Amino acid sequence: MILYEYPFNESIRTMLRLEHLFERLQVLTERDAPVDHHFAIATLFEIMDVASRADLKSDLLKDLERHRGQLFQYRGNPSISEAALDQVISRIDEAYGALNQLAGKAGQALTTNEWLMGIRSRISIPGGTCEFDLPAYYAWQHESVTRRRSDLQRWVATLLPLGDALRVLLALLRESGSPHMVVAPSGQYQQSLQAGRSYSLLRVRLGDTQGLVPEISGHRLMVSIRLMRQDGEGRLRPSGEDASFELTLCA
Repeated sequence: MILYEYPFNESIRTMLRLEHLFERLQVLTERDAPVDHHFAIATLFEIMDVASRADLKSDLLKDLERHRGQLFQYRGNPSISEAALDQVISRIDEAYGALNQLAGKAGQALTTNEWLMGIRSRISIPGGTCEFDLPAYYAWQHESVTRRRSDLQRWVATLLPLGDALRVLLALLRESGSPHMVVAPSGQYQQSLQAGRSYSLLRVRLGDTQGLVPEISGHRLMVSIRLMRQDGEGRLRPSGEDASFELTLCA
């Protein structure tokens, strides 16, 4: 199955982009090749760029605090496991505390590293990190795997509070939805959204053998999904076939 997610607002869009970058960073850091560690550093800079939005940290802290307040209302509810509730609240408290203690914006501590910032200034230039442009960086890529990974982990550690807060918030959001199967006649599906309820995320799960790609659009009143199929040149064309898929709306 292939999962597609569609954000309904800019805040969730930013969070999904950062989650994607953190997942890529983890994969690249765990590999051994110098070229993988080069792209890990490039991803590190991408995270810093996306996270540089002035109000991102405060927005995440507010969201964590809001979820904590909502969960506290379930205290004493006989249908809710107190142990499970305590576990979720503890995760929120840990993420909130670590992010709140982070000085400035995510990655700000790395901006004082002249060596890293020298790489950052040239990494967007095609071929700008060649050995004759950045000999010190070229030498670092010839260090042992252990040394390179240790450096990467030290730099990534400055961003972990942000990554942990994102994981907690996105997990809570995804768990708020109930998946159900729907049918798209002739590859088209539309659904009116419940008035007075604000959704943040749409999730579509398609069978990986169907060869279909969803083209999703939506706003506060309606969501529309058109199922597409790639032609021989990779362009998307309407499939025109009846198909079923799993749909989840998360508030």
